[in-house]
Amino acid sequence: VFARAREKARQTACLSNLRQLGLVIGAAMIINLFVAALSGILIPLGLEALGLDPAIASGVFVTMMTDCVGFFAFLGLAALWLR
Repeated sequence: VFARAREKARQTACLSNLRQLGLVIGAAMIINLFVAALSGILIPLGLEALGLDPAIASGVFVTMMTDCVGFFAFLGLAALWLR
């Protein structure tokens, strides 16, 4: 009887952990999408205002922004969730 109850509790805890991980990943993806949209608009406009060609330089900056924010958004949310 106790073995079945223990196994049931273990399965429930595993599903709960997977849901929490899914929420953290989903929130990090949404944050990353917003940052990608904003940087995809603002970086070319800023480069054009500086007199630089936005088609050449903006790809590197947009990629850098989305990679860094995505990485730190996931780790930051996971750290906050584990507190």
